[in-house]
Amino acid sequence: MKVLMINGSPRAKGNTAVALKEMEKVFLEEGIEVEILQIGALEIRGCIACGACHELGKCVYNDIVNDTIKKFEECDGLVVGSPVYYASANATLMAFLTRLFYSTNFDKTMKVGASVVSARRGGLSSTFDELNKFFTISGMPIASGQYWNSVHGAKPGEAEQDEEGLQSMRTLAKNMAFLMKSIALGKEKFGIPEKEPVVRTNFIH
Repeated sequence: MKVLMINGSPRAKGNTAVALKEMEKVFLEEGIEVEILQIGALEIRGCIACGACHELGKCVYNDIVNDTIKKFEECDGLVVGSPVYYASANATLMAFLTRLFYSTNFDKTMKVGASVVSARRGGLSSTFDELNKFFTISGMPIASGQYWNSVHGAKPGEAEQDEEGLQSMRTLAKNMAFLMKSIALGKEKFGIPEKEPVVRTNFIH
């Protein structure tokens, strides 16, 4: 099994990285392969809604988003981490996720998702909710922990002092590993839920 972790912070060794690394330890103990992508400092433009990806199966802008498609398709779980900027996720990360989810046409059903956020003080829960929406729109179960998945710290590395936050990361990783393994067993015995043809309506119709 494999988990793909996306670090949306521009700081490779910041507090978001502390949270993800704490989860990585648990995943490795559980025999789960981990790959961490550091994308927060890259130049990633936003989606322009051109619709070309529906035919191409990838985005028209050939950057880290397209490089991530195969990794996303092959993973069993996706963890997205972000610092909090104005009670929201890093804009670079949001551009990355918007294009990654919108441009990929493979079935994401039953891939397990989890989001983690870091901040000096506030804005954590709104950012946490913002990131989780990518999972819910894609049929991806969300792994939960023992609190909102967050760590606190101002200076890079300060989150290592947040004992409750680190424990939350370990709990989240354990629960996520269990959920991924349980879903794998369920797929073997029951398959995935049968899908109805998609119905799309506009509010005026």
